[in-house]
Amino acid sequence: MRILLVNKFFYRKGGAETYFFALAEGLQALGHEVAFFSMQHPENEPSYWSKYFVSEKDYNGKISAFRKVKEAGSLIYSFEARAKFDALLREFKPDIIHLNNVHRQLTLSILDAPYLKEHHVPVVYTAHDYILLCPAYTMVNGRGEICDACLDKHFIHATKNVCVKGSRAKSALATLEAEFLKFHHAYDKIDLIIAPSKFMKHKLDEGGFADKTVVMQNFLTDSQMAMAQHVTSNHKFEDAASGDPDKRPYFLFFGRLSKEKGILTLVRAFLQAAGLTKNKIASQNTAQGARVLPDTWDLHIVGDGPERSAIEELIASADPRAASRIHLLGYKSGEELQREVGNARFTVLSSEWRENMPYSGLESLAAQTPVIGARIGGISELVEEGRTGFGFTSGDIEDLACVIPHAVSVVRDDYAAMQSICATYVAQRCGQDVYIRELVNLYHELMMQKEQLCDE
Repeated sequence: MRILLVNKFFYRKGGAETYFFALAEGLQALGHEVAFFSMQHPENEPSYWSKYFVSEKDYNGKISAFRKVKEAGSLIYSFEARAKFDALLREFKPDIIHLNNVHRQLTLSILDAPYLKEHHVPVVYTAHDYILLCPAYTMVNGRGEICDACLDKHFIHATKNVCVKGSRAKSALATLEAEFLKFHHAYDKIDLIIAPSKFMKHKLDEGGFADKTVVMQNFLTDSQMAMAQHVTSNHKFEDAASGDPDKRPYFLFFGRLSKEKGILTLVRAFLQAAGLTKNKIASQNTAQGARVLPDTWDLHIVGDGPERSAIEELIASADPRAASRIHLLGYKSGEELQREVGNARFTVLSSEWRENMPYSGLESLAAQTPVIGARIGGISELVEEGRTGFGFTSGDIEDLACVIPHAVSVVRDDYAAMQSICATYVAQRCGQDVYIRELVNLYHELMMQKEQLCDE
């Protein structure tokens, strides 16, 4: 089978790209021929098909006002992308087109390629975010609140609420894009939408896509699974009071240091749980019998982002001991990051937006590291209470400050059992081979449906 994979970034930028390249790897391993369509960028992986990639576009970077105006139209509909996509189609002649993140830099104009009017090629789309429902991608409005307003398909809400990067102009442009796609019936040209979480499918169904959605939880490649198992610490059961600073148990956050990730909530909750806050009310609560985190436990923070300075300010304003308990480790990747995950006792997914199916959670479970996760979006599907981890109310400092020491109490009793359950969860639900074979079966079904429609 010839499969054309489409994604606007062709380098390992985030979770969508992790999925995109893993998908290619899995399909090729089964003997399928794979081609790519993407955008030019200095960090791109090499590819024969890069001759068809569209010109680089950066709508978030510092470019002149004239260029912004000039390129605004191509954000909604790109004639360049349509022409180059058509040329690629005529060379590759795909049996299936599988879209991932395409909005803005590529646009759905590619589905107007003349080749697709001549040949009825099924189109699959994996929903990595909420762009089909929300011009801001996140279903969070300009006030930072979880928002379902645009489910009524009146996307002017995004402009009224200044939902895109705090800019009314960008919000208006995103609204215009969403309205254009609605009236152009762009999504009618997609035959199947893959939702990586049950929550995502629920929201897509609410938004009018119920007749074409299916849940397929994100998977991990065989190499990701092997690396996670390789770096899993053999020291997780050692006594935390051993005195060895290299073996101090820790909670781990890894990801972008941004408000929507809930990192400030996590730091405040850790300070409170550890009795390191100077807040009088929190101190009184602790004194009145709230469980206190043992002073042998730390918090490791891996990543970078706009809230780093705010984290540093929180640490500086807390008890002086906080500086030795909260460790800002910067950006890590590859085996270095996996080792950090494997050595952690728990990872924390503290998001305050409806994450879909975060790879950070899957990678944690693969490393047999249970998850303390906010009850929001697809995170709840990773956390089986007391089995693969513990849940807490998203954005609730008090709740998380109670869960943190509660998790520590479990380490003494049931941690080995939790590790085993984490490993079983990943083995049963996140295998690459099972996912790819199921996906190929869906491809075949779509091809048969298209053939039947053409024969009628």
